[in-house]
Amino acid sequence: MLRKSAWIAVAGALLFSSACMVGPNYKRPTAPVPQTFKEPLPEGWKEAQPNDAAIRGKWWEIYNDPALNALEEQVNLSNQNVLAAEAQFRAARYAVGIARAALYPTVGIGPSISASRSGSQGSSQLATTSVVGIYDLAATASWVPDIWGAVRRNIKASQATAQADFALLENARLSYQAELAQDYFNLHGTDGDEDLLRTTAKSYEEYLTLTQNRYKGGVASGADVAQAQTQLDTTRAQLIDLGVARAQYEHAVAILIGKPPAELTVPAMLLKTPPPPVPVAVPSTLLERRPDIAASERQMASVQEQIGIAVAAYYPTLTLSASAGFENTNFAKWLTWPSRFFSIGPQLSETVFEGGKRRAQVKQAEALFDNTVATYRQTVLTAFQQVEDNLAALKILADEAAATQLAVKAAKDSLDISTYQYKAGTVAYLQVITAQAALLQEQAAAVNILTRRMVSSVLLVQALGGGWDTSTVPSANELTHGS
Repeated sequence: MLRKSAWIAVAGALLFSSACMVGPNYKRPTAPVPQTFKEPLPEGWKEAQPNDAAIRGKWWEIYNDPALNALEEQVNLSNQNVLAAEAQFRAARYAVGIARAALYPTVGIGPSISASRSGSQGSSQLATTSVVGIYDLAATASWVPDIWGAVRRNIKASQATAQADFALLENARLSYQAELAQDYFNLHGTDGDEDLLRTTAKSYEEYLTLTQNRYKGGVASGADVAQAQTQLDTTRAQLIDLGVARAQYEHAVAILIGKPPAELTVPAMLLKTPPPPVPVAVPSTLLERRPDIAASERQMASVQEQIGIAVAAYYPTLTLSASAGFENTNFAKWLTWPSRFFSIGPQLSETVFEGGKRRAQVKQAEALFDNTVATYRQTVLTAFQQVEDNLAALKILADEAAATQLAVKAAKDSLDISTYQYKAGTVAYLQVITAQAALLQEQAAAVNILTRRMVSSVLLVQALGGGWDTSTVPSANELTHGS
């Protein structure tokens, strides 16, 4: 009868554990998603369909720069922050296995040998002592059936956390790849500034020679020579100062690919072409293409499961335990059939009073879930802001680049006219210097705008997810059987 009752308890526990899960089930909260982007696409760009011409894989290859491609390939392999995120994801995968272990019984075995000494009371002549050996080999098993679903919810929470960590890993990859591209273009933008100042310094040397010759001929003043010399020396100083920025960008690129700065030299190169068009699909696709949004959504799912776990604490806990083995005082008869023993039985426990702890735990879990919902929606809003910001930047900078080119041409014409007038003796050298400064300013602006356009292009690619897609997130089944 005892055995029958125990097996009935086991069968009942199995039935309940497969059918009952208390607490709310997860449903993905809504987020504000506009129908279209506010900012227009730059001239020549076309809106991509959800599955048409989307950025794929190695997004940096759209810039058609072999040197950039080679550097970007090293981010996955050697960037220490990416490697740290990858290790975090692996740890989360193993956590799924740890959570699943709670579904199964715990079995242990413990052989032991002990001795006890006893003595009989009486006169010293009659007193006797004996030493008895006890040989014990016991196996124990215990199991807490998941009747109310707390263990299964913990497994789901662990799976969602692992999925979030995978998305965070992908977001780290994208972030550091984009950071490298930005530093790379800023570095070569600095190369453009240096090239402009070297060319300008050479031109100023010629103007200095001109004023010196005119001074020797008595048609220019010493002030003209001093002004020309000042203009040249100032430009040379500016050229030297650019070395600081270039060195820092080069060092940053080295660290991003996991190397000390001493092991990397990036050859100088001028940016000459504007950024390529970036496929921009409808806003709703952004929710599936941003790894940070995916991570935030999976974190919501994980926290939601904690509510069910907290609710399950209201219900009683059933523990099934059993032990069996052999015990004897005679070593030769230790493992014989008559030495066997066993016990089996269920135990039901329920907390009847704990001062409101369980209610507070449920409310705490609900509040934490509300926190993740707000964080998720803010992440979505920030994503749309970043796309809009960089669409606007690319459109406006393209217009500004066209206007600046006209300004450069006008400044060149102004300098040519001023130079001719100075040689003819109709204007002072100050007018030449003013025209030179205006030309340099417009040329520097043109270089700076092109650099900003390249950086904004990278930021737009990053804001769009860099070609990533939620379909790459491992499923719960993959995490369960692959951990």
